Amino acid sequence: MKEVTTEALSWNESINDTNYSMVTEFIFLGLSNSQEFQIFLLVFFFIFYVGIVFGNLLIVITVASDSHLHSPMYFLLANLSLIDLCLSSVTAPKMIADFFSKRKVISFKGCLAQIFLVHFFGGSELVILIAMAFDRYVAICKPLRYSTVMCDHVCFGIVTAAWGTGFLHSVSQLAFAVNLPFCGPNEVDSFYCDLPRVIKLACIDTYRLDVMVIANSGVLTVCSFVFLIISYAIILVTIQQRPSDKSSKALSTLTAHITVVLLFFGPCIFIYAWPFPIKSLDKSLAVFYSVVTPLLNPIIYTLRNKDMKTAMRRLSKWNVNSSVKF
Repeated sequence: MKEVTTEALSWNESINDTNYSMVTEFIFLGLSNSQEFQIFLLVFFFIFYVGIVFGNLLIVITVASDSHLHSPMYFLLANLSLIDLCLSSVTAPKMIADFFSKRKVISFKGCLAQIFLVHFFGGSELVILIAMAFDRYVAICKPLRYSTVMCDHVCFGIVTAAWGTGFLHSVSQLAFAVNLPFCGPNEVDSFYCDLPRVIKLACIDTYRLDVMVIANSGVLTVCSFVFLIISYAIILVTIQQRPSDKSSKALSTLTAHITVVLLFFGPCIFIYAWPFPIKSLDKSLAVFYSVVTPLLNPIIYTLRNKDMKTAMRRLSKWNVNSSVKF
């Protein structure tokens, strides 16, 4: 890190000596240059973002208001929905607003803020997904110890650790970019700022930084994914050894969890761990990661969960009765 900082400072000195202008803003190239296609994307992503806000807030409100859902699994699910909402809100509103602009600009500080927040919420979600796998492992493999292991203090500790891990991870990512010299190209080939794309614009050789990104975000993502797959495999084996009438509900819940894990980690592994990214596919996966997955998560958990659907019906009836009384 010291070598990178020293190299960055030397570049800053040479830039000042040669009267280069430092980059104060970045320009997004976006998803398409076609005006007609951008209108379609505007409508498409606006509908998706409204669905993200409505769907994830509905889960958070339902879990908070219904006493039948005051359990560790739904507490973690509510936190996952809150993180999904925040993660999408870092990129989607800016992307939607940029469809109205010919020149899609973000300030240097705004770009750094996006990098920080994307990794903050992404790192937090990673820990929450691991915690949800642990919750299901205890509930299915160690049911008699569930209430002891997953007590209130443990649940709050897990959530605190998730937000803390996200913060530390985002700080480590920001440390790679904050001292880099940007003096030349300022066009980001995407619709939001992320570290792998931004460091390519620096006025130094970024090979070491690319390796650091893979070693940091890439290895963390791959190791977490492998750990989750092994955990769910153990749980599935345990379920298969039980009578079918007792395992059907557990299997349905587990299927939803595994689907969400695949949707989250698939794009992350390609973006941060794959050393030879394909630009067109990279953009598609970025859209999937930041806009599509946060919408699919509430759909998956509500459509495949009878308790959630029942709680939402109770919440709907309560709202109707309250409005009639009013």
